[in-house]
Amino acid sequence: MPRVTVHLLRHGEVFNPDGVLYGRLPEFHLSDRGRAMADMVAGHFKDLAERGAAPVHLVASPLDRAQETAQPTAAALGLDIVTDPRIIEAENHFEGMKVNKAELLKPRHWRYFANPLRPSWGEPYAAQAKRMLEAARDARRRAFELGGEGAQAIMVSHQLPIWATRRSAEGKRLWHDPRHRECTLASLTSLIFEGDDVVGVQYSEPAAVLLPGAATTPGA
Repeated sequence: MPRVTVHLLRHGEVFNPDGVLYGRLPEFHLSDRGRAMADMVAGHFKDLAERGAAPVHLVASPLDRAQETAQPTAAALGLDIVTDPRIIEAENHFEGMKVNKAELLKPRHWRYFANPLRPSWGEPYAAQAKRMLEAARDARRRAFELGGEGAQAIMVSHQLPIWATRRSAEGKRLWHDPRHRECTLASLTSLIFEGDDVVGVQYSEPAAVLLPGAATTPGA
């Protein structure tokens, strides 16, 4: 079966001075640091291209921060950005709020904690993984059409959908402690496909040097 790699790229840091969980809200753009992260990732992919391993297909979530993260890579590789709503951020009841202890203790939120394994406060983990893997398989097929054996694609998405996808691909339970996600800003979770089957997962942080001091808003 032909081998193709689909890189799930988390967006860069967002300008969010109020520290809200911005979820799917519009008009949340990359910060200066986030733009530098996007440039660094583009440099990483340009280096791959110079070594003969250029990604041939670029997909992004419709949200501003994902589109802005994709733009430098599109320019560096001469690719168009294909927008795919299936790789958007997860739905979340707490969108637009500052998620802190005082807010979570308000009685109006209590019913949303009925089932933290689903989770009951937002889009089920299983639904996120399903839509992301469907999009990744489509990206794999398109990359193979364009580049053949060994082709690569990039999907710019968001932390929770990427993490749910990785855990699903690795056959692990989907509920987890959010503090232990291995999916930093501008990181790559690379799915290695043989045909439509994921046969391996690799993780890297091409913008690691910019992580110290970056925003850590939950769910960002």
